[in-house]
Amino acid sequence: ICQYSLDIDRWNLECEFNNTDHRTDLNGIDRLIVRRGQPFSISLYLRSGSYQPGVSSLDFVAETGPQPSEQYGTRASFGLSASIDTSCWSAAVTSPPGDMVALSICSAPDAPIGRYTLTLGHSARIEFILLFNPWCPGDAVYMDNKENLAEYVLAQDGIIFRGAYKHPIPTPWNFGQFESGILDVCLRILDMNPKYLKNPGKDCSGRRNPIYVSRVLSAMVNCNDDKGVLLGKWTGDYEGGVSPMLWRGSVEILRNWDTQACQPVRYGQCWVFAAVACSVSRALGIPCRLVTNYLSAHDTNSNLVIERYVNENGELVQSKEMIWNYHCWVENWMTRPDLKPDFNGWQAYDPTPQEKSEGVYCCGPTPVRAIKEGELTFKYDAPFVFAEVNADVITFMKKKDGSTSKVSSNALVGQKISTKSVGSDAREDITHLYKYPEGSAEEREAFKKADHQNKLLQQQQNQGLHLNIKVTSDMRKGCDFDVFAVVTNNTQSEKKCRLLFGSCALSYNGFMGGNCGFKDLLNVELSPGGERKVPLRLNYSKYGGQITEDNLIRLAALLLDYTTGDTTLAVRNVVLDNPEIKVRVTSSESDHNFWPVSEQILGEPKENRKLNCCFSIEGANLTGGGIITERLGPVGPGEDAKVKIYFTPTHSGLRKLVVDFDSNKLCHVKGYRNVIIGK
Repeated sequence: ICQYSLDIDRWNLECEFNNTDHRTDLNGIDRLIVRRGQPFSISLYLRSGSYQPGVSSLDFVAETGPQPSEQYGTRASFGLSASIDTSCWSAAVTSPPGDMVALSICSAPDAPIGRYTLTLGHSARIEFILLFNPWCPGDAVYMDNKENLAEYVLAQDGIIFRGAYKHPIPTPWNFGQFESGILDVCLRILDMNPKYLKNPGKDCSGRRNPIYVSRVLSAMVNCNDDKGVLLGKWTGDYEGGVSPMLWRGSVEILRNWDTQACQPVRYGQCWVFAAVACSVSRALGIPCRLVTNYLSAHDTNSNLVIERYVNENGELVQSKEMIWNYHCWVENWMTRPDLKPDFNGWQAYDPTPQEKSEGVYCCGPTPVRAIKEGELTFKYDAPFVFAEVNADVITFMKKKDGSTSKVSSNALVGQKISTKSVGSDAREDITHLYKYPEGSAEEREAFKKADHQNKLLQQQQNQGLHLNIKVTSDMRKGCDFDVFAVVTNNTQSEKKCRLLFGSCALSYNGFMGGNCGFKDLLNVELSPGGERKVPLRLNYSKYGGQITEDNLIRLAALLLDYTTGDTTLAVRNVVLDNPEIKVRVTSSESDHNFWPVSEQILGEPKENRKLNCCFSIEGANLTGGGIITERLGPVGPGEDAKVKIYFTPTHSGLRKLVVDFDSNKLCHVKGYRNVIIGK
């Protein structure tokens, strides 16, 4: 039978239908954005003739990248089939014979993601964007739980846990992966990575693989080796940029990088790096969540040991190996065909520049299961992540004569590993995914695999003299308060000791600042079984000028047993609460849809003083990816500051959030929302 090629006059990409069906409509419906391994529909209108089954033919060529090739998988040629085959590039006609042809087209579930051109016959050429598809069973990022998909792919807002492991503090974040233009920025990040610039054909081919894409993102979210997104800064002022503490979302960061010719945005710290990586992963279609590891070890020499030093006053000496008060990274969901089947699922990767991997500041992805099992030979960077949650801490005292001696201490690493719960703002503890219960046979087996000899040989805690630090529940910035060193004598004899109890300011990543209070007791006597509780007063007049925006103070107590010469160290980090500022949202409607409303205190917060406030309001697909801010005058104790917020419809069908800080102007507006910020 002689076949005739269809004579195409025009076409309709059915963007609204396709984007909605592929769950990309929040990116907009003005262009075609689809997910791989899932059919999409286009309508063809013929210039002459009509479609006849078995007689009409149409050839297709799908191409991505500047050097498309079938060898690299960046070019695919196919024709019309009787039906769609979702395992490869295919096309089929779904309409009856006539001059309008409804086509169903499907990409391969392992096709490289990115910008595509699709040539139909000799005259038609369309463009579209192809993303990962976690709803497709054939895709490496497939996730079969509807609630998890809503959280880890579609949710544009989330919670980042900061603070301290005994006092986790939730921080809201606007990921904004569907905001206007953000997908284009994410694709530009891929195109600016050094591997693409060196060999674009090979790099575009690698984009079929979420392992490869995650590793690229790990390097590109920081700017240490490339034209990456963020410049990190952990010390000093933030002149020439924005303090990491002030970012509330990823959208402004990504847009700034894009509009400033890919110059790095200043400045980021770990939670900002991780949040931006989460936004990009979700935008590209990879399920992603942000994780916080409290008391996170930074092992610089890969021996799974953090060597910590104190001077003879018990003051910690700064070193390259540190225990961060917390550290954030991200997990992407995918299969690992390069490893054993048991290691599919969550893969940890870290965009914060800490140590080089294969010559580049990146880390991961490595299976979370591999960390738990001690499988440190698995790609990528498993030893570094294993150390973050499992490293042993050995403390030495540096004496004035240059000698050192070992100090007994009970330091914790890898506590309360946390992420936002699915469908709620509650904290989900996922420590059990990274490590077995302490002291269990499974933990010991994991340490054997990891050759973690220090943990295997670790002696039980000294049962003679026991030292720990206790604090009160009410430690507010701006107030004076007591902390306590508690010494217990578990021996049958009297003990005479020296106790040094000090404090210093601390940044969340372990850098220590100035002294906040110190006490040296030369003669602490303890009867058998006795206990001594020694207070240390921390006065705001002293610590207020030392602490950073992290509100952290490190407490350290050093106990010297005169009888045996043994020394024992106890360390605890405390986070101070800011004076309470209540935020409540009331609505004139019944559906109670809430959005993040945050306030920034201008100046030092103190109780029972007037405050200058700055309202910052940001909402996904409501504020255009920007932040609405307004400074208000002094608000006294117990007084209210009020702001009215209302919605206006836009041409795209979405609602735009509009704020006016003069409530008298909005009395005539229907459907406004009233936001009252308490004292």
